Amino acid sequence: MFASIAPRYDLLNRLLSLGVDRGWRRGAAREALGLNPARILDVATGTADFALELRARAPGVEVVGSDFVPQMLEIGRAKARARGLELRLEEGDALNLPYPDGSFDAVTCAFGFRNFADYARGLAEMWRVLTPGGRLVLLEFPPPRPGLFGSIFRLYFRYVLPRIGALVSGNAGAYTYLPESVLAFPEPERLASLMHATGFRTRYRLLTFGIAAIHVGDKG
Repeated sequence: MFASIAPRYDLLNRLLSLGVDRGWRRGAAREALGLNPARILDVATGTADFALELRARAPGVEVVGSDFVPQMLEIGRAKARARGLELRLEEGDALNLPYPDGSFDAVTCAFGFRNFADYARGLAEMWRVLTPGGRLVLLEFPPPRPGLFGSIFRLYFRYVLPRIGALVSGNAGAYTYLPESVLAFPEPERLASLMHATGFRTRYRLLTFGIAAIHVGDKG
């Protein structure tokens, strides 16, 4: 599914979020770089939007992007070359990361965590590859919050977004999956609890009336 939508993935992200996703990524990048890491792993990096954001903001930091969709990674490599940024992009399974324990000072995941087949296993793997004192930053779409805005956004997600996504990408199933995955994702409080159960000291904040959320977990 992700391979089939790779060529239009970035365009649709800008279109469907009206460009607001760039601001969300900037906020998450500030959290990831807050501890002055030397090495960062971006899990489920996709077309490397977030990895490139990190690399551009911190030229002296080594950034590695990992994803299991080669077609996405190829687009990410082309973007890195076009911007003149050095970036390692490697194939890898988020539930079985191909890196030794304590390899990275920070681990990030932007809009990919909800696609994990096992959240607890994914968190455990990210904990494993973090150094002591390292930081995990998750940027995700939580389910729409109660209230008028949440109801409107839920309607947009269920009925408008899949039609736009199908028209632009040519894959109706992918953009039916997107709202379904968001509606099935844990509430922010529940995700914070899962991170805490893994061992992280956890905090989070909601963005743009709760459309997105940044969760930060520090490894003691």
